[in-house]
Amino acid sequence: MPATTTFSTEETWNGVPLGQLFPEDKLGWRGYVEWEDKPERKRIASEILKTKQFTPIPEFQFVPLPKTNPVLVGHRWKEYHEALGLKSIVDSSWATVLKEKPGMIHLLDFPYNGETPRTELISGKITDNKWHFVRNHGGIPDIEEEAFELEIGGLVNKPVKLTMKDLKDPSKFPQAEITVTLQCSGTRRIEQIQEYPGDGDELINAPWGEGAIGTAVYRGVPLKKVLKIACGGVLPECKHLEFIGADTYFKKGNVFNYAVSVPWRKVRQNEEVLLAWEMNGKPLPKIHGFPLRVVVTGYIGARSAKWLYKINALAEPSMGPVQSQEYLYYTQQIGKQNAKYSNGFSIQNMPVSSAIIFPLDKQVVVHDGHIELKGWSYSGGGNWVERVEVSPDGGHVWYCVDQDDMTEKHYHAWRLWTIKVPVDAEGWLEFCVRSWDSSNNTEPTFVRSAWNWDLHVTSSCHRIKIYSVNTSRPATAQRLADIAARGQSFNPLTRPLEWSLESEEDYLRAMRRHPREPLD
Repeated sequence: MPATTTFSTEETWNGVPLGQLFPEDKLGWRGYVEWEDKPERKRIASEILKTKQFTPIPEFQFVPLPKTNPVLVGHRWKEYHEALGLKSIVDSSWATVLKEKPGMIHLLDFPYNGETPRTELISGKITDNKWHFVRNHGGIPDIEEEAFELEIGGLVNKPVKLTMKDLKDPSKFPQAEITVTLQCSGTRRIEQIQEYPGDGDELINAPWGEGAIGTAVYRGVPLKKVLKIACGGVLPECKHLEFIGADTYFKKGNVFNYAVSVPWRKVRQNEEVLLAWEMNGKPLPKIHGFPLRVVVTGYIGARSAKWLYKINALAEPSMGPVQSQEYLYYTQQIGKQNAKYSNGFSIQNMPVSSAIIFPLDKQVVVHDGHIELKGWSYSGGGNWVERVEVSPDGGHVWYCVDQDDMTEKHYHAWRLWTIKVPVDAEGWLEFCVRSWDSSNNTEPTFVRSAWNWDLHVTSSCHRIKIYSVNTSRPATAQRLADIAARGQSFNPLTRPLEWSLESEEDYLRAMRRHPREPLD
C-alpha cells in the first residue's frame, strides 16, 4: 500500500501558520473547524490543496480486497487534513475508533467506515452500541456537552440558539423514543463490485458486505416540535431542512462542513425526524455523533447527520456535495463516460432489502434434510417487512418464514428471521432471500437489475452458494462415518481423501452389474 504523503507540521501559507488560518473556533469543540460561514477560509484551503500531490485512491474493485483489518487505508483523506494542518483530527479519530469500536471490521480507517461482524449483527433485534455500524465522512469531533449549542436559522419565524440543557428540558420540548434501523445505501455493495465494478469515488465507495446496517432505540425531541416551539414555525417558503455537522468534508479540491437535507414534508410527520442525544439508553457514543445527531427514519443513513450544530430552513435542497453531488441513483446507461450530478436522482427512502447472514457463502453444510438460515430484512419509508421468503434453488421454489420466527414489527426497523428449509439435494446449491413489505414491494431477482454507476442500494435478492451434504442419504452417512473413524474431518471440501474410495471387489461388482458398453 502506498505510503502517506508527508507535510511539514510547521507549514505556513503566505507566512501565516496553518493553525491560525484554520483554527478550532469554539472552546470545548475539538476537531471542529467552521467552513460554511467562512468563505475566505474555504478559498484559502482550496488554494493550498491545489499546490499538493495526493495519493490516488486504491484500486479495490478489479483486485482482491486485502485480508487486513483495516481493510482499506484512507491515505488521500488523511493527506487532505494534514495539508491544512489538521492531522490531529486524523489521530484523535483513530483513537476514538480503538476505544469505542475495537472489534469491528474496519473497512476504511479514515474517514472511519466500520462494519458489524456477523454474529453480533443478528444477536438481537437491538444492536449494541459497540457493534453498531459506522459510516463517517470525515474526522470525529470531540465536543463537550456544556459547550455545545445548536443554531437554527434560515426560513424560520425566529432564529434561535439552543443548548443541550434546553433541548433536554421536558418542560420545553416533549421527548420521544423511537426504534430505528439505520442503513448505509452502500450495504451489500460488494455484490455489485464483484460482478460489475463502478465508481471508486474520491472518498472511497467502501466495499460493504451485509453489515452496514444496525438498529437502536434513540431518545430525543422531534425536530417538528423544536421548530414550532423554539422558532415559531417555518415560513411558507420553507420546503427543506438542512443539517450541518461539525466534521470536515472534501470534494473536488474544495472544503466543507458535512451538509445534507430532507424535505419539510418529512419533518412534518412528527417523530420521523428526531434530534437525538441518547442511543440504547446511553449518551450517544462520540463516534455516533455526541452530543447531538439527527435521526431520519426510513432514509439512507447519510441523511442522519452526526455532530449536528446547525439547521437551516431552505426553499430548495442543500447544495452541500453530499446532498447534491453524491448518493445519486443512475440508470444503467450512465457511467464514467457521461455521469453528471443532474442525471441521477437523490436517494432518500430506502427500498426493501434483506440478507442471509448464516450460513456463509461457500460454506459446507452437513444436515439431515433441513438447512437452517438466519438473516435480516428491512424496508424504509415507514414500510415494515411483512413476509420473508427463502429459495434453495436460486429463486424458483420459495419457502415463507413463519411469523413466529421473526422479530416483532416496527414502523422504522428491521426484522430478524430464521427458517429451516427442506433440502434433499446435495452438492452446490444457490440459496436466495427476498422480502415483501407492507406496501407489497419486493426485491429485484438479480444484482444486475440493481446495478448503478455509484454502486448504491444493492436491493436485489441476496444470494449465497453452499455445498449441501445430506446425512439422511445412507451413502453420505456412511462416508461421513468412515471419515470420522479415521479421525479426519470433511473440511476442507477440496482436500482429497487419502484412502481408496471403494474396494476393488465393490468396484467390479458395480461395473459388471451395469457395464459401460452395450452388449450389441
